This record gives sequence, C-alpha cells and structure tokens, in this order.
Amino acid sequence: MKIVLVGIQGAGKSTQGNLLSEEYHIPYLSSGHIFREISKSKSKMGRWLKETLNSGILVPDDTTLEIIFKYLKRKEYKDGYILDGFPRTLAQAEAFVKQNGIDKVVFIDVSDKEALWRISGRVADREDESLKAIRKRIALFHEATSPVVNFYQERGRLVQVNGEQDVDGVFADIKKSLDKIK
Repeated sequence: MKIVLVGIQGAGKSTQGNLLSEEYHIPYLSSGHIFREISKSKSKMGRWLKETLNSGILVPDDTTLEIIFKYLKRKEYKDGYILDGFPRTLAQAEAFVKQNGIDKVVFIDVSDKEALWRISGRVADREDESLKAIRKRIALFHEATSPVVNFYQERGRLVQVNGEQDVDGVFADIKKSLDKIK
C-alpha cells in the first residue's frame, strides 16, 4: 500500500504516519526528516538545506524530487510506504504520479489556529520551528499545497479527515478509509 499524508505543519502527520506504519507493517518516511538529516551534514547540500529549512521556505521542486525519488528506490519501500510531507507542490504531485502509483492521499485537515497552538506546545528544539518560519510555512501550505489537495481529489485518490479530533479519532477515520482499499 502506498499512502501519502498531507496537512499543515502541526496536523499530526508524523503521529498518524507512525501509527499507520505499525498497523499496516509498512515503512513511514517523512520528507522533513530526510531534509533535516541531510542538513546535519557538512556538505554543500547539507548547509544549503539547513539555511533553506530555517528560513521557512520550500525546498525547490527539482531538489525535492531528486531526493525523494532516490529514497523511494530503496528496497524497504518496494512494497509500499507511508509518505509524509511530499508532494508539496503541484509540480511535485504531477511528477510523482508519473513515477509512482499511489493508493490514497490522506488530507489531515486542521485550522491554522489549531496548528499554531499545537506547534507552540511542542518543545522547540529545532531551528526550523521559529514562529516566523512556522507562519511562513503555513502560508506556503495554503499557497502551494492546496492545489495538491485538489489535484488528488480530482483523481479520486483523496480522503479528507478532521484532524482536530483526538489522535485515536483521526486514526480511526484514516484506518476506515484505508481498509476499503486493502
């Protein structure tokens, strides 16, 4: 099963991704985690990614596609995955459709206010979680990722869940929609 999780920062994608990974025994992969790992390296790409992430702007499409496609070629993702944080732009979604089949895209819908409240409640040990960077990413989500949601909805691949429920409620709604495709 190939699943993509979409939602604003703070929607609970990583929480749900880990729960789904346990439930369906398929690996969970977060584009943000991949980018943060690369940004720790002393390489030119690592330094550039760190600056990009800390500023709150999106990593350009060509770089994102190259990194994600490279990861998805690993043998652990051959039989499926739960992908969080990708695709974030329409260009990425279009390229991804050509490259990989997707069973479902789960849009975890959370208001900006709820997302900010949740993020502010986390321990901010990441440089890319400054209030300025978070607000910029929320605005970018609406600008760049809303067309991705529409893209998958038009193709009958989108499931929208209310992300403002408790963790178990969100998980139950996602699971109900995914169990139909197993």
